[in-house]
Amino acid sequence: MALSKAQVLVTELIEFRDSFIERNGIENAHHKTEEIERKIKDVLLELDQLQLLIDNKASFFYLRGQALNISPNYDSRAVDCLSKAVKLDPSLVEAWNELGECYWKDKNIDGALNCFNSAIIKCKNKVSLRNLSMVQRQLGTDFDSKVANIQQSVTTAKEAVAMDVKDGHSWFVLGNAYLSSFFFAGQSPVTLKQCMVAYTKAEQDKNETTNPDLHYNRAVAFKYQEHFTEALDGFQKAHQLDPTWKIPIEDKMDLVNRLKLTTDACSNKGRLKRKKLTNLINQIKDADFGPYANGTYTSPLNKSIDLKKTCINELSLNRNDGKVICGKVIAVIPVKDAVPFPFILMDKNEDCVAVSVFNLAIGKGVIVGDSVALPEPYLEEVNLQLDEQQISYRTIRVDNPVVLVINKRKVGSERLSFSVLDVTNKSS
Repeated sequence: MALSKAQVLVTELIEFRDSFIERNGIENAHHKTEEIERKIKDVLLELDQLQLLIDNKASFFYLRGQALNISPNYDSRAVDCLSKAVKLDPSLVEAWNELGECYWKDKNIDGALNCFNSAIIKCKNKVSLRNLSMVQRQLGTDFDSKVANIQQSVTTAKEAVAMDVKDGHSWFVLGNAYLSSFFFAGQSPVTLKQCMVAYTKAEQDKNETTNPDLHYNRAVAFKYQEHFTEALDGFQKAHQLDPTWKIPIEDKMDLVNRLKLTTDACSNKGRLKRKKLTNLINQIKDADFGPYANGTYTSPLNKSIDLKKTCINELSLNRNDGKVICGKVIAVIPVKDAVPFPFILMDKNEDCVAVSVFNLAIGKGVIVGDSVALPEPYLEEVNLQLDEQQISYRTIRVDNPVVLVINKRKVGSERLSFSVLDVTNKSS
């Protein structure tokens, strides 16, 4: 009887946390942490009054540790309770999972790994698997082992999803694994699409719709897909759901600044003086096309393609098969995490286009005055309203830098790199 009452108390506490926004409205999100902490104290008082009536001490310490672990912050008291629970009953899988999550909050990766593996050995379950996936993304002492562990984290997250395809949190963790893979194992748009599918599946679970991490991480993915309206909305949503978390609003303002700088640089030709612009235009020669000057192109798939030299204003939206453009770099747009590397390219007619290059090593980009030739560009338009400013420019995305010709030479392996970005998961 007493144990059942304790279980109800903790279940209601979890429901209080998970349904807070739904019950109180997003406008009261800033009260969530305070109200949860108050509720935890109330539940702990009731649990302690029940302790002497509960014979199964392992279950009691598990429930008390679980209640303490409801807080988003690390609590050593939770570790103490959960450690007692698994010592009294090593088969208590739920306690191993909670203890692992405590260690994760404390950035004790080895402790978390041991707990989740211990739980899986006793009983394979979705919670341990998705948490193990989360830990695996942090393992590895060098680049190759890091990549291998991230790829393994994708596999582990898929196992968690397969155990319950309706569990949105498992889909969220899979999306995070794909997002990490995007940055470590080649910044492939295909991986980003897989990431977005997982996040979309996650949001179909009502329990995940108020998860600020989901909205933030998906906004990050939108940003690197260059779907800027959706990215800005996602950062704003994450901030609304957790007003104490400053990173989403900081990233939103950073993206707003980048978009404004890009529009200004395209519209005002990098704000270079007329003499400088004229000098750069006069420097553009057929030789700047490098290996493409003879009208052929060998693709990354080793296919020979005929090319026609084209000006920026002759490009069509989307695919431009069989065309190559060339110009001078007139501005480099600063990006705090160095992904992608954005610059403004101007051709001999003084037409400008923004270029976003992925998979470039830090410090190996271009500078103002460099010549760049780009075969078969995929052209898109960015159009959105920010405050009172209209953002409008044309942009080309380059996922594989080896197709570029910089200062008459094809990009070599010394310029390539896979960049790193943290994926957030504060809640577990």
